[in-house]
Amino acid sequence: MLHTFVALVEDKPGVLTRVASLFRRLNINITSLTVGHSERPDVSRMTIVADAPAGAAHRVRASLYKLDNVLEVDDIGQFSCVVRELALIKVAATTKTRSNVFELAEVFRARIVDLAPESLMLEITGVSSKVEGLIQVLTEGENKILEISRTGRMVMRRGQHTSRVLDAMRIPEPEQVIPLLEETHGEISGGDVDLELIAEEPNNPT
Repeated sequence: MLHTFVALVEDKPGVLTRVASLFRRLNINITSLTVGHSERPDVSRMTIVADAPAGAAHRVRASLYKLDNVLEVDDIGQFSCVVRELALIKVAATTKTRSNVFELAEVFRARIVDLAPESLMLEITGVSSKVEGLIQVLTEGENKILEISRTGRMVMRRGQHTSRVLDAMRIPEPEQVIPLLEETHGEISGGDVDLELIAEEPNNPT
């Protein structure tokens, strides 16, 4: 069974080694692993897809959380989420076979990102089954796949806002609104205006 864990880790040397060593000790195979910058400075977001028994998710999550430099761990597979994967596929193609690859790219909503005399490169984004479907059709046809590069699964929960998004959405306090109003309307008191209605106006300066 595939489990997907998202871990926020400090951007420091050795963190990736600790995570990989943990899965080796647990004898659990990592199917894919992606790492990149997160919304927080000096914090990276790590997405780990692992093939483990159904009851092992809690143990893996607890073990990850105990590691140094690991700040948060989420077993995201049990929640509603958006899943994407990006793949680059280089296919051998001549002037006679290019049109067939172009048609397949259109069907799978892939893009041609490079064209050479004897090959072309496809870029496709979507769920893993969509990427695998294009690879299967290319393989079964007359097209020869020269190279494949896949990012692995990237996952984000639906509807869960980060602290940065919540800060951006937060309505300013009355003591922050009054000085702004006085700049445009002169001196006022809190009883002269409905501060709640003003704070809800979309163009209210913050």
